[in-house]
Amino acid sequence: MTSVMACIDGSDSSTAVCDYACWASSRMSAPLTFVHVLDRERYPVPGDFSGNIGLGSREHLLTELAELDAQRGKLALEQGHSMLDAAKARALEDGVCNPTVRQRHGNLAESVNELKDDIRLLVIGKQGDGSSSIGRQIGSHLENVIRSLSRPILVVPLSYKQPESLMVAFDASPTANKALEIIAGSPLFRHMPVHLVMVGPDTNDVWEQLKRAKETLTRSGFDVTIAIKAGEVEATLRAYQAEHAIDLIVMGAYGHSRIREFLVGSTTTNMLRTTDTPILLLR
Repeated sequence: MTSVMACIDGSDSSTAVCDYACWASSRMSAPLTFVHVLDRERYPVPGDFSGNIGLGSREHLLTELAELDAQRGKLALEQGHSMLDAAKARALEDGVCNPTVRQRHGNLAESVNELKDDIRLLVIGKQGDGSSSIGRQIGSHLENVIRSLSRPILVVPLSYKQPESLMVAFDASPTANKALEIIAGSPLFRHMPVHLVMVGPDTNDVWEQLKRAKETLTRSGFDVTIAIKAGEVEATLRAYQAEHAIDLIVMGAYGHSRIREFLVGSTTTNMLRTTDTPILLLR
């Protein structure tokens, strides 16, 4: 059975990850799994150090390096177990039945993709424990997960607030229309007011696209508000969100190639970087 899977690490957002995952698990009546990935780059499997030691080095240095590396890995593994135990205990207190835990050793994106058949929704923090807490940059591991995983991903901020409304950044693309179908059929969003917002020209054609999109949701019982706004995409969406006190943003993930995003920027990255509320990314 697929589950809500939450990535736990030593970052400041881990508590919020746990709480949002519990919320999602309860709303979706889905099992909850916490996963901790021990980064292979930071904690490599002990290996042969002879190529890293210069001529004339004593043999005991090789032994000491191997022992130090093994000790670091053991401590990190124990810390991971402790974090998973704490997350499980918190979930039980929140009323989640039988949460499970898993621990992996490797690359985060690769590890998550190996588990993708078990994932219904992935919950992850904006910055991992290996990312700088200065500024609003998103972690590189997060970007790699988003680009590679073909599952819904809920990216959460440092603190938890139960979502009570959502805004869909709608652009009439196939991904946006697929997002509407997911929202219409998912218990995660049931009884939430929905704001469908397009940033672009105020034309009859655009209004018709929005009205068709609204109908998709109203047939499933949603209270839907539609709006067209002019301006720069990220700033306009953030302003609308703030004006209407919206708790959750739903949008497509990375619609362009890396080369184009390098030249013109990425709406996905910019929204993740500048928004202090959870963002659900769909592909």
